[in-house]
Amino acid sequence: MSDWTSKLPEAARAFIADRRIDEVECVIGDIAGVARGKAMPAAKFAKQTSYFLPNSIFLQTITGDWADNPFDAFTEPDMILEPDWSTATAAPWTADVTLQVIHDAKDQQGNLVTFSPRNVLKRILALYAAQGWQPVVAPEMEFFLTARNLDPNQPVIPPMGRSGRRAAGKQAYSLSAVDEYGKVIDDIYDFAEAQGLEIDGILQEGGAGQIELNLAHGDPVRLADDVFFFKRLIREAALRHDCFATFMAKPIAGEPGSAMHIHTSVVDTKTGKNIFAGPDGAETEAFQHFIGGLQKHLGAGVALFAPYVNSYRRYVPDFAAPINLEWGRDNRTTGLRVPISSPAARRIENRLPGMDCNPYLGIAATLACGYLGLMNKVAPRPEFKGNAYIDSDEIPTTLGDALDLLEEDAALTEVMGADFCKVYDSVKRNEYKEFLQVISPWEREHLLLNV
Repeated sequence: MSDWTSKLPEAARAFIADRRIDEVECVIGDIAGVARGKAMPAAKFAKQTSYFLPNSIFLQTITGDWADNPFDAFTEPDMILEPDWSTATAAPWTADVTLQVIHDAKDQQGNLVTFSPRNVLKRILALYAAQGWQPVVAPEMEFFLTARNLDPNQPVIPPMGRSGRRAAGKQAYSLSAVDEYGKVIDDIYDFAEAQGLEIDGILQEGGAGQIELNLAHGDPVRLADDVFFFKRLIREAALRHDCFATFMAKPIAGEPGSAMHIHTSVVDTKTGKNIFAGPDGAETEAFQHFIGGLQKHLGAGVALFAPYVNSYRRYVPDFAAPINLEWGRDNRTTGLRVPISSPAARRIENRLPGMDCNPYLGIAATLACGYLGLMNKVAPRPEFKGNAYIDSDEIPTTLGDALDLLEEDAALTEVMGADFCKVYDSVKRNEYKEFLQVISPWEREHLLLNV
């Protein structure tokens, strides 16, 4: 093995075995969580000492347009990409032997680029580490399998199952429903195994063709990397079987939306104990303060949890989606849920993020809000008992309003990083402006001849 292949994780080495590596993909996640980068022959990758991309990739919108540069509009200097060898993994759907490696973005002075989403998450973790804390997270991934949609003007419809019927909704936890697209699930398992990614469980969700994939708890950066990788492998598995996989928050009218619920606890690095549980197992002040920080700052964080105009279609009552910042024990109508668990596993589930959010930013914003609660000892409101699907003005209803709230929250902006927030605001306001130029079928149907 060459020097660089000796640094690969076990799963990547097993994938290679005795085969020659054909290609290496140098990958980095942009503001949207889209995989950007470059692919190169493995022989060239082995010889090259530096890898470069312009920092303007973080100003590219989801439509491929470019947002205004809030720093320097006339230059787009190259970043130095540094491979994180712990992330090296197979791309098992390719015809040749290909590896993917996530890279960290640094400027030419060797400093982490502050508006790279992966670096934003690392920034938050450094704040926790300075206090002797280590966050532990467990994301849940919800997504839809759909029929191929080749015309954006046509509605998305469920895929055809092996029975010859289209996938049906309202079949949550049905094993037969999952079996309808079992071949896609089989490829998801196979790809994940080849990549060394751990799946905690797969189940049928409430929507037609909607699946939930759970990941085991662990380090926030590694779990964000896993979600990043999973999105790509799930799409590839679906395409093998003549369907699409979508992570849109609300792809089908009348069906539930897709969330990325984030379970979070915090461990004392010296003792290894969960700071949310006292020696007698009772809930601690830290537990209360973390909830208080979430309640105080998550409203501003919605801009990160719901990054597109479509995201806000998910926040409707009675569709298993949060419309509030209340908290409750084992209460799925509250935006913040405390699952039933042992004291050692006590955690808080943030139910606001949609599956369309960037996993690095969704986890970072959750941890940032909790950190502010811990540091400022923010007391939460009393636990909400009963049905929390009530009118609430705590969650913004449009992307524009959400961006305004984020801009106004000086504490959250400081923790997330002022430069990052400027870049994020520029990208998202550009996308929102583009959306407002589109006339929808609803407008044509109801306004064209009636107003």
